[in-house]
Amino acid sequence: MTYPKRNWYVIASGDDVGSHPIARTVCGEPIVLFRTTTGVAVAMDDRCPHRGYPLSAGSLCGDEIQCGYHGLRFTQQGTCTWAPGQDRIPSRARVTPRPVAEVGPWVWIWTGDPAAPEFDRLPLIPWFADAGWAHVHGMEFLDARYGLLIDNLLDLSHETFLHGELIGTPEVAESPITTTIDDDLAVVHVSRRMASVECPNFYSGSTGLRSPIDRWQDIEYHAPGYYLLHVRVAPAGSQPDGLRDHPQAAHLKVLYAITPIDDHRTMDFWAVCRDFAIDDSELDTFIARSNRDVVLQDVDALNLIEARLGDTWEPAEVSLKIDSGGLAARRVLTDLIASERPTTTPVSVGSR
Repeated sequence: MTYPKRNWYVIASGDDVGSHPIARTVCGEPIVLFRTTTGVAVAMDDRCPHRGYPLSAGSLCGDEIQCGYHGLRFTQQGTCTWAPGQDRIPSRARVTPRPVAEVGPWVWIWTGDPAAPEFDRLPLIPWFADAGWAHVHGMEFLDARYGLLIDNLLDLSHETFLHGELIGTPEVAESPITTTIDDDLAVVHVSRRMASVECPNFYSGSTGLRSPIDRWQDIEYHAPGYYLLHVRVAPAGSQPDGLRDHPQAAHLKVLYAITPIDDHRTMDFWAVCRDFAIDDSELDTFIARSNRDVVLQDVDALNLIEARLGDTWEPAEVSLKIDSGGLAARRVLTDLIASERPTTTPVSVGSR
């Protein structure tokens, strides 16, 4: 296993789940998603127990999903209610339902023990329900392992070079970072504070600010799959006054939900929340388009790296000071994975 299983991962945007089954794979496990007639999101293993046909290739009959091969029907609890030619349905004709929750714009799935979901481990994402914030979101697929995306998001110095026309300026790569780890909560914090620096195109186009600006980047990475970047941009020299900030200061929350499909593919869910010009639909479009451009640049870069890595991380990497956040995240992930392994490993026949 190369990813922690006893966790919540985003499996879909809430907008994508409706009255037609859709197929997703999370941590190597095929899942089918749909909504009941009352709007409840349902997830279950994407396999009919009869002959293994994917239920996502079937259809809905009211609140039940019907296999498109032989017509077996299943409730949202996974119970088979009808099978062809059967007066008595076999007890093993069941599908395992998966716990789901809708938080923010996303549907989250619990990939641990289906009977023991830990709802208190879902992240708090209040900005989507707050009338003082506007938000946009999207998703892209990567042909790259999820660890590469975590590295990418925890080392923002690459903005200077990969995203120079959008969000990168020389100061991002030149500014030092502070990295701390909360081992108990499996959270990595990385902060970069930049004073009197160039205003990149994304922020001048969205906030109207001009150079020089003060720019803050404060990252929270909640292993394994949730990332939150707190952004503050303001006129140079303007500091918050207690609970109040400068009237021209702008704040953004940039969120990523990082979901491994398998060992070499990832779903990259993203969202941007802002506390300025919240009723400006044209600004919604600008931010959505610009952030997607940034994400696609990351996708192209990480896909290139994945193509060279193969099944291992060889050849050995050379790490720099800028990698402290990513290296911390790797250690936290390694610890999470190790904590889920059995304390003793059974020896199989023929092993040595």
